[in-house]
Amino acid sequence: MRIVRRPGAFVCGIDAAMDVIGGKWKVLILWALNERTCRFGELRRAVTGVTEKVLSSHLKELEDDGIVHREVYAEVPPRVEYSLTPLGLSLNAALEPLGQWGRDHIRRDAEEARDDGCLGAEEAGVDTGVAVEAGVGAGARARSGAAPPRPWRG
Repeated sequence: MRIVRRPGAFVCGIDAAMDVIGGKWKVLILWALNERTCRFGELRRAVTGVTEKVLSSHLKELEDDGIVHREVYAEVPPRVEYSLTPLGLSLNAALEPLGQWGRDHIRRDAEEARDDGCLGAEEAGVDTGVAVEAGVGAGARARSGAAPPRPWRG
């Protein structure tokens, strides 16, 4: 069982939130599950680059924190599906502004690179529709063949 810090041990709300979503892959797992309920293999494919061991441990931690629900079906072979709990959905809603900030940051950097004459619009990622559009989750990018996402965008 995971050791959960007591609420009084947190310095601030950000500290408490980072305790839940900290790590390279957790936010990407949350975004993939925001799109739909997934089995383990589907999540592994949606979150490009995560290892089975890390995915398994992060799912367990998110389940312990009440963010992810693990449903085991009594079938042969057994089937397990992961989905977001209401708390997980509220966490994703809280991450939306951070995702918007990330998209704006990507666009600004791409536009600055283009304005400096370093890159064309397509090379800079401006208005290409890949990983910059609002609401595109990790799973959609993985299925579209786009480059692996950075950890903190949504």
